[in-house]
Amino acid sequence: MGAWQGVMRGVARDPKFEASAREVIVADHTPSASSEDKGLENPQATPTAAPVETPDVVIITGMSGAGRTEAMHTFEDLGYYVIDNLPPSMLLQLARIVGIDTGVGRHLAVVCDLRSQGLFDELKDGIQELHDHEISTKLIFLDASDEVLRRRYALSRRRNPIAMEGESNVEAIARERHQLENVRHGADVTIDTSSLRPIELRRRLQGIFSELEEQQLMDVRVFSFGFKYGMPQEADLMIDVRFLPNPYWDPQMRTLTGEDEKVRDFVLEHAQTKAFFSAWTHLLDAVMPGYVAEGKSSLSIAVGCSGGQHRSVALAAATARYLEDEGYRVSLFHRDLPRAQRG
Repeated sequence: MGAWQGVMRGVARDPKFEASAREVIVADHTPSASSEDKGLENPQATPTAAPVETPDVVIITGMSGAGRTEAMHTFEDLGYYVIDNLPPSMLLQLARIVGIDTGVGRHLAVVCDLRSQGLFDELKDGIQELHDHEISTKLIFLDASDEVLRRRYALSRRRNPIAMEGESNVEAIARERHQLENVRHGADVTIDTSSLRPIELRRRLQGIFSELEEQQLMDVRVFSFGFKYGMPQEADLMIDVRFLPNPYWDPQMRTLTGEDEKVRDFVLEHAQTKAFFSAWTHLLDAVMPGYVAEGKSSLSIAVGCSGGQHRSVALAAATARYLEDEGYRVSLFHRDLPRAQRG
């Protein structure tokens, strides 16, 4: 099959549905080895999208199998309130329920597809209604070539969700494309996912709809814990610092914690700790960009000592500070600190 350019067909456009600023993103499609990574294909070089002002409401539509579910997950990770298969006539009502028109800074992403009958006319009216109430919108249309869509359904062994009784996937794809033609012309952003993996689509959407740097999009959670209370199950990275000198054996520090200056200085200023922390941060420097590159949306880093009171508390805080200085978005908590022995 030749290159899929994702160009607009010459159909009359409805002026009520035209967007003032429109970005069409296309990718040449060269069929490649099939991938089971959520049914999306291997990536090819694609243009970088320019960021747009964050809208109050993002409406996601397009061809079934073109990546709407991955788009939903992306907007969830960006902090949007996400709803699937919403009738366009309910856009304003939902925006009010979420509180978008109250100035609280919340954003909404909704998926609308042909399961909502009369999609084109309802979308026009729904978007206009939002604009009448000074709620900004962006309409995303996700597309892919017929051959890629057919192959994705074959790999997933799923039936096209809009296929009617007795209708094949090929026939459903053709019908859906025809019915969505006007919607595609009205989109603010059109992305052809024919040659994109899920991570490529995720990055494309993040680049358009988020002002954060790529590493800031990953939610890094650093926490301390005590091995005697059980190992954490949710940790992606875990480091055991029980080999370091233990303030517990000093009676003056036994009832203090790693949040106290005396304990913190004892732990962090020790030569053995300095050597360890240098190696630890070098490890983080090596692995963190890899987690960002693979599109990981959250990462948990656990720092453990015997009781979760002294060493792990001081070093978890030092780790969080280091990652924050490197530009990551970090939260810190101490799992077992409430159990600490205090005087």
